[in-house]
Amino acid sequence: MTDTAARYLYLARHGEASADETTLTENGRRQAVLLGERLRSAPLSVIHHGPLPRAQQTAQLIGAQLDGVPLHRSEPAGDYVPHLPTKEELPPDSADALLDFLAQVPEEERGLGPALAREALAEFTGPVDGDRPRHELVVTHNFLVGWLVRAALDAPEWRWMGVNQGNAALTVIRYAPGRPSSVLFHNDMAHLPAELRWTGFPPELRA
Repeated sequence: MTDTAARYLYLARHGEASADETTLTENGRRQAVLLGERLRSAPLSVIHHGPLPRAQQTAQLIGAQLDGVPLHRSEPAGDYVPHLPTKEELPPDSADALLDFLAQVPEEERGLGPALAREALAEFTGPVDGDRPRHELVVTHNFLVGWLVRAALDAPEWRWMGVNQGNAALTVIRYAPGRPSSVLFHNDMAHLPAELRWTGFPPELRA
């Protein structure tokens, strides 16, 4: 039987993006650099990133702060709706509001999302083969971080909604052989100064 070891999955939402989402703002670039500086002590083996410019640029800026960690473009690390719930799955008091929100998401992100979400679970979660722990970073988008946190906690599939991440915030999940997955921390912005925290959140979700 093949030996397995723990996987430490580091998840980061991209830095703050321009209004048209084609590039990072100056704040977004600074957020990415600061996150890279924080991760210098982490034994990362790879940086996966989604294909969109804001994720790719964030990953490149993080990688520039590290020593030779390779970057890997990954379609499952992209921006999409990971699960489309039915009204019956949702809490009655919030079902209409959640479905109205999903209806505003472009059809492509909704249509392709569930298959990509399954790929993301297969590619990024669970223990790894071998006898040495693996540390990986995925630079992605709000929805996928919520989906992977939900999965780690065995929450219902619709519960990726309402699990929100700030730009360049850090989440770490541990997948150890023979143990349940563990969210070590979530939406951690300790590496960012006050003026760079909570971007990507509406005012009512800032704490």
